[in-house]
Amino acid sequence: MLLELKDISKSFGPKLVLDGISFRAEGSKAFGLLGRNGAGKTTTIRILMDVFGADKGEILLDGKPIDREKVKFGYLPEERGLYPKKTVIDQLVYFARLCGMEKNAALGSVDRWLGRLGMSQYREKKLETLSKGNQQKIQLITALAHDPDIVILDEPFSGLDPVNAMLLKDVVREEIARGKIVLFSSHQMSYIEEFCDDIAIIRQGKIALTGDLAGIKRAYPRDRLVVRSRDPEPIKAAFGGAVTETDKGALIIKLDSPEEKSGVMTRLAGEFDVDAVEVFEPSLNDIFVEYAGD
Repeated sequence: MLLELKDISKSFGPKLVLDGISFRAEGSKAFGLLGRNGAGKTTTIRILMDVFGADKGEILLDGKPIDREKVKFGYLPEERGLYPKKTVIDQLVYFARLCGMEKNAALGSVDRWLGRLGMSQYREKKLETLSKGNQQKIQLITALAHDPDIVILDEPFSGLDPVNAMLLKDVVREEIARGKIVLFSSHQMSYIEEFCDDIAIIRQGKIALTGDLAGIKRAYPRDRLVVRSRDPEPIKAAFGGAVTETDKGALIIKLDSPEEKSGVMTRLAGEFDVDAVEVFEPSLNDIFVEYAGD
């Protein structure tokens, strides 16, 4: 599948919220939709899900206008939208049926997901009795039980401890492997960097940057080296003002030009006690700050 948003614009009264948003997301890949609070991410998601329409632009799936009667969406919102006084099973089946499933099929799917996420023992419990992390897993089941084609995850790891975060990672990888389009929206850059092949950064309603994350990183000048050593002082003395030290103890050596890279790497390996030398690439957090900031 190929999902394309083309030239999407949206205003609320006099305020232009989206101004010509365009990006592409492919099946069997995860796509990161990034931006600061108020940049337009939520509006983009709501237009994609047909909560309201765009003023301009089009949404295509495999080159044709998206048919929401045939395409199923799964949505995990940042803010939970469940019923605290209702039992887990009743509301999960209810949401699955709202998404078009027959009752028996909904029951079977929900029970499978409860088992997959280690939540079967809470089947008959009221939601309000569950921990924050377990409520997040129940919310995730509402997004996946009806086997959607496009999965949208807004801050999916919020409230999860490391064990449950690992479980969610496995689930997301399984959905990607099944050929689904998975859209992430998150401020936790480490998760986006781990999962997403492609990203789009929205800044003040416009696309500030979009494309393949690995390619974006490679496009930065390759004129810095990262050096890790148990004995950094001789390296710092040899390279003087070209060296800075990170808060994690690595050294960054700024080169006069990228062409010096091979020679300096050879020198480091031959003259100093180094554990690792590699070309510096910016983190997604670095890229986000550069493109999403004021």
